[in-house]
Amino acid sequence: MNKAADISTKKLISLAPNNWAKWVTGISDIVTGEILNTEFQWISRQSDVVIQAESPQYGKFLILNELQLRYTSEMPRRMRAYAALAEEKYKLQTYPVLINILKISNSEIPTSFASNFIGLRAIQDYRVINLWEVDVNIAFETPLPSLLPFVPILKGGENESTIREALRMLRADEQLNQLETVLAFFATFVLESTLVQEIMRWDMTVLRESPWYQEILREGQARGQAEGEARGEARGEARGEVRGIISSIETSLEAKFGSDGLELMSQISQISDLEQLKEILRRIVVANTIQDLQNVF
Repeated sequence: MNKAADISTKKLISLAPNNWAKWVTGISDIVTGEILNTEFQWISRQSDVVIQAESPQYGKFLILNELQLRYTSEMPRRMRAYAALAEEKYKLQTYPVLINILKISNSEIPTSFASNFIGLRAIQDYRVINLWEVDVNIAFETPLPSLLPFVPILKGGENESTIREALRMLRADEQLNQLETVLAFFATFVLESTLVQEIMRWDMTVLRESPWYQEILREGQARGQAEGEARGEARGEARGEVRGIISSIETSLEAKFGSDGLELMSQISQISDLEQLKEILRRIVVANTIQDLQNVF
């Protein structure tokens, strides 16, 4: 765990691209080629992976993979944009797939973008895969090593023995062992932190380096800075960052504890100290119960 780990979306999918492509498209005789560059002029995101693929029925085409920690209302428009940009750049038909990791509500997630402006229509369909609806056995039986770090949040993957088996498989393969921190992060959503510590055999502070925790923190900072700039406030950036962290805390509490977690927001929203808010966000990662968070208010 000492070297820098490559745990990007591209790394995850490149572990078994053929099996990944078969899973997301449902095409059994698909063959994958190169994982392509996703820098479309001014737009580039680490969660995007474009795979060149081919099948006897459909010929050559692109699979556009968008892996999201949490679904947001911006995704339909973003899927439309990325599908169009990929097709324009590579001159191939595109099969867009949105993979959502954490469930934050029971609302149905749309599978298309549609608009009608002055009689002109724009429509983009895409496939949606919600990891909490995916049977955990797919990760082990297909096999799909790309899904092993997400085992705790897959359907049926929340028990200790299943998580231990995923960890064993990650540690047995030099290509996969870098993904242990990702598995540990998602294990804290379903197991007590002390048990995760015992299983992983290292201190839980390592989870602060998890890319998913860092993404939550970055999202909050970016959102807050944008709000501060939009309002044109004095010290707007700092105040905006506070609001952004509070927003990330709210989403994380809902993802981990549901509506019970949201009851804490009346207290948290009164806090203006940035470091205290960051500490609360860190504690959510390792908290077993809502009560574990009380002593940081």
